[in-house]
Amino acid sequence: MKKHFKHPQLSRKYFLTGCLLLIVSFGASAQHAKDNSTSPNQEYTQQGITVKGTVKDQTGETIIGANVLVKGTTNGIITDFDGQFVLENVPEGAIIEISFVGYLPQEVKASSTPLNIVLKEDTQTLEEVVVVGYGVQKKSVVTASIAKVSSEDLENKAPVRMDNALKGLASGVDVTSASGQPGDAPRVRIRGIGTINNSDPLYIVDGMPISGGLDFVNPNDIESIEVLKDAASGAIYGARAANGVILVTTKKGKIGKASINYNFSYGWQSAWKHRDVTSATDYAILQNEKYINGGQAPIYADPYNLTDLNGNPITGFGTDWQDLVFYDNAPVVNHDVSISGASEKVNYYLSLGYYAQDGIVGGNYGQSNYDRLTIRSNTSYVLIDASKERNFLNKLDLNVTMAYMRTHSTGVSTNSEFGSILGSALYLSPILPPTLTGEAAQAMIENYSDFDLPHDENGNPYTVPGFGGSYAEMNNPLAMMTLPATKNWSHKFVPKFAINLQLWDNLKYQFSYSADMGFWGNEGATTSNYYLSGNNNASHTSASAFKAQNVTWQIENTLTYDKTIDKHSFGIVLGQSALKYKGDQLGGSRWNLVNVNKPSIDYATGNIQYTTDANGNTVATPQFSVYGGPYTEHTMASMFARLNYNYDERYMLQATVRRDGSSRFGSNNKYGIFPSFSAGWNIANEMFMEDTRNWLSNFKLRFSWGKNGNDNIGDFAYTSMTSMGNNVLFGKNAIKFNGSKANRLQNPDLKWEESEQTDIGIDLGLLGNALTFSADYYIKKTNGMILEMPIPSYVGESKPLGNVGDMQNSGIELELGYRWSIADANFSVKGNATYLKNELKNLGNETGYMDLDGIQGYSGGGTRASNGQPFPYFFGYKTDGVFQNMDEVRAYTDKKGNMIMPNAVPGDTRFVDVNGDGKITPDDRTNIGNGTPDWTFGLNLNADWRGIDFNIFFQGVAGADVFDGTFRNDVASGNYPSWVLGRWTGEGTSNKYPRLAVGNDTNWMVSDLYICDGSYLRLKNITLGYTLPKFITRKIAIERLRVYVQAENLMTWTKYWGFDPEISSSATSLGVDRGVYPQARIFTIGANITF
Repeated sequence: MKKHFKHPQLSRKYFLTGCLLLIVSFGASAQHAKDNSTSPNQEYTQQGITVKGTVKDQTGETIIGANVLVKGTTNGIITDFDGQFVLENVPEGAIIEISFVGYLPQEVKASSTPLNIVLKEDTQTLEEVVVVGYGVQKKSVVTASIAKVSSEDLENKAPVRMDNALKGLASGVDVTSASGQPGDAPRVRIRGIGTINNSDPLYIVDGMPISGGLDFVNPNDIESIEVLKDAASGAIYGARAANGVILVTTKKGKIGKASINYNFSYGWQSAWKHRDVTSATDYAILQNEKYINGGQAPIYADPYNLTDLNGNPITGFGTDWQDLVFYDNAPVVNHDVSISGASEKVNYYLSLGYYAQDGIVGGNYGQSNYDRLTIRSNTSYVLIDASKERNFLNKLDLNVTMAYMRTHSTGVSTNSEFGSILGSALYLSPILPPTLTGEAAQAMIENYSDFDLPHDENGNPYTVPGFGGSYAEMNNPLAMMTLPATKNWSHKFVPKFAINLQLWDNLKYQFSYSADMGFWGNEGATTSNYYLSGNNNASHTSASAFKAQNVTWQIENTLTYDKTIDKHSFGIVLGQSALKYKGDQLGGSRWNLVNVNKPSIDYATGNIQYTTDANGNTVATPQFSVYGGPYTEHTMASMFARLNYNYDERYMLQATVRRDGSSRFGSNNKYGIFPSFSAGWNIANEMFMEDTRNWLSNFKLRFSWGKNGNDNIGDFAYTSMTSMGNNVLFGKNAIKFNGSKANRLQNPDLKWEESEQTDIGIDLGLLGNALTFSADYYIKKTNGMILEMPIPSYVGESKPLGNVGDMQNSGIELELGYRWSIADANFSVKGNATYLKNELKNLGNETGYMDLDGIQGYSGGGTRASNGQPFPYFFGYKTDGVFQNMDEVRAYTDKKGNMIMPNAVPGDTRFVDVNGDGKITPDDRTNIGNGTPDWTFGLNLNADWRGIDFNIFFQGVAGADVFDGTFRNDVASGNYPSWVLGRWTGEGTSNKYPRLAVGNDTNWMVSDLYICDGSYLRLKNITLGYTLPKFITRKIAIERLRVYVQAENLMTWTKYWGFDPEISSSATSLGVDRGVYPQARIFTIGANITF
């Protein structure tokens, strides 16, 4: 019986190759039989011997599809599924040739005695290749820094999106989930934050640049992902490569019979953690204490005997709002089917995928849901093949790729302090009941008589938080989830056509046309005059709709030439590229639905409402809106070239240059040139290293330097536009005249942001590359970040933009892998770690700093950008404990003996006088932490034994900070995180958290009190699978049947007490937790079936 292949990464390839050879052999045999029937003068008309045998590899495992041929004849066959063959009519003593892809061929003499053939691996043909811009290269001669994630690496990871698939699998790539909401895009940074503006990498899918809708690629369709990290690898993409390039290559058919694959999985999702907040009794105690310390009367007469608004006694914890909000066992399901195969003339891969996921927050209310349909067709055709007849114009291929995606989604706020579902669940009192009944309900209904209050399935109105306390923007999360969700939709169609022509020798020409067509929009409705809070209510019903579309097309012409002369190998790429983007949008809304069960713009009556104000003037209020128009077109024209050279795979050189012209550049800088250079030395291939080759299989040094650009600078940012709305009044009758002015001065010198990068790397392979190691050190400098120029504002509406800022990232990247076998058990482990240091060198303005985002409910700081600091960082006060008594207050003095905080009392926070001026002022605010991790890492372990496979994958970060923004002192009735129980209540009780007191906001200003260690180690995936023996599955026409169980986000080890330590927030408030939507813990069962 066929055993598991020694090299699992080759097994599919060899199996399918064998199947094709089987088909070819049958065809050849049939043709041979036909020829024998019509021509008597064929070879071997006389009887010969029957030759039988088995073909195995060096481990003793049989090889399927090995080619067995009588030398010099057409009499041949391929080995069957047990590695066996039978050749009839063979002259005794004839030479039998045995060959198989990836193995050295072998010759033996024919004999009637069964033959046992053992093939040895051809290590040269098994060399790994990596995809680079406009081509592929052998990994052994790559001189740039490129991280590769293969389809085998992605197995058992269950990523929803291709950008999320890189998490923890590639050094130098930081992937941070935005939230646990289904379909949400993660934040991806390659070698740090490259600019204060857009730091997103460039995505290239099968040669087509993709913007938006990155979930259009089904992860099961991915063959490999290459990350071009340094400037040398990315320079061929020029003005778009400053933030790194991610190349995604989708699957193609493999030589052999048609393969039909079906994958199914079903999972159950739940929140892996609830935040610790205070119970009803603790809450009441803290509230009383806060009011008493503020000089007011306590609110609750007896915190140990509480009743809610319905008059019911409160027992235990009280209302657990988190438990009410989270949707346990939320379903997630995936179906995926593909058909693939190849012959000498045609290669095809067809797939159909469907994925649906309900969110753990609102998914059961239709508020957080996502489903996706994907269709892909990758086909290639050999139109002309005259390579055996001539060496020029001898081969013509056509490649056609079609990809389509359709999504539906709804979503909730994922990290908002303005009354989001989870944020409100943290703040609402455990004494507050979810709904009101009886007299309390009637009183609340009468209090909000102008509105229709949301109610539960029993008709009881959901409690309005403001009816039972002071909750600012907070809302009843259950009431929020009853409102109609905005329904988002999208379609994406990405076709590509490429013609490949063999011109002469190794000179090839390719023409390609590709397009990225996106269509998206949403439909929303307000079907009642609801009331949740003072800033979240509706006075009328309405319906709205929005739709948009865009298309990016690209035309490219490339010439490639590869030649090896003796020990000298050359490779040349010359190309031209043209790209154009355009799009438009249309949207509108209308009030007053005719039928709330059929909400649409056409089914609403809103027109113009005329009212009279207090002065008798008529006021017109439009009850409808409409907007729309084209998006700004964007075009690029480019030329590029790359030269590769290596001598005997010992000394490697590569030079690349690209010239980009962009409509986004100023008139004086329409075109930019982006050069790079890299070199490598394969020391292991030197003659003086010959004695080490039995244990040292690879030892390569790499160096690269280059410049790339970032053209994500906005359209027409270089010119002066008209700013409307600057109206003026003239004359004694104050007649209004519409006015306009320039919005800013133009800057014809505005150009791309330039990234200059230097990289030094080393690659090691030991024990036949069973043990591999690579390390890179890089310095990445971004010059000319686009910011407002430091000139007076009176020159226009805003200051002109200029290339005035600088940023620097430097770091170390490490990767280590090892594979080994024990008997018939195979193991492999691969880990990576990345250290990053980010520094904003120069903002280019007068002050050297820029305040970014505030944090609602917290005064005295937020996030900031400053020269010489990481970008961004948390900006606030440093603390030095809590004053225990008045003696400590009096002892806290400056050099002159003056009290630094004369108004403080025992229990107040002791703030650090950072600038030493003897008082606490805003000038004492400083860097108190940042959300960018110092280290990111991943560890992946695979094992298989006799059909059982196991995978465990860890991922994490170290050195990241989180600002816990979930305790707002301005929400008077809000609940407390449990850490507040450790506040100061008297001398010696606490030296970290200050006393609670109404009206005292000083103690709770933005400070390092809220900074938490966001480091974590997450057991991201663990999978156990079993593949049934073939002798069982083939009885039911199944070639392979694997069943598995999987857990995702099973365990997370972290010191952070929030929902999730993985918080991307936004580019300027990285690491601020406002009640983030956490990633779910998922348990999955599934099956992989191959026919």
